Amino acid sequence: MTCERSYARAMSRIDRAGRVIPTSPQTVYAALLDRDALEAWLPPEGMRGRIERWDPRPGGGFRMVLSYLDPVGNPGKTSDATDVVEVGFAELVPPERVVQTAVFEADDPAYAGTMTMTWHLAAADGGTEVTVTATGVPPGIDQAAHEEGIASSLANLASYLVTNAQAAQRKP
Repeated sequence: MTCERSYARAMSRIDRAGRVIPTSPQTVYAALLDRDALEAWLPPEGMRGRIERWDPRPGGGFRMVLSYLDPVGNPGKTSDATDVVEVGFAELVPPERVVQTAVFEADDPAYAGTMTMTWHLAAADGGTEVTVTATGVPPGIDQAAHEEGIASSLANLASYLVTNAQAAQRKP
């Protein structure tokens, strides 16, 4: 397969994952725009995250450093143990949608380009259906691993929101 065809195939693919989270769309939307919340739930299993810059408005964004807890077998995009990503808020539609652009800092051209992550929120039986779609995914990112990572982040989000709701109920 030629490099051009590989690039075109990667750019036309859509990675996705979804989950029903037992809370309101407003609560989920708030967690998508809260710095402390994002640091807690966004890194997928096996990673930790730190936000270095934060500007939660359309046209704003954030810079996140993701560190692999065990980088052996999981080489980072930016260094052996890290992924650094610049995320922009392209669109914010409370409490329905957050559209982000993501650019990884990487020397390898396989990770170059702007990926768009769209978080769709819809009221559903039992809470909020959250569907994440990623387009323009750089060809160096394996689709199955990416979808697994998105699903892991969604599981973290659900756990984070349920735990916070339970803690709020226990407060006098």
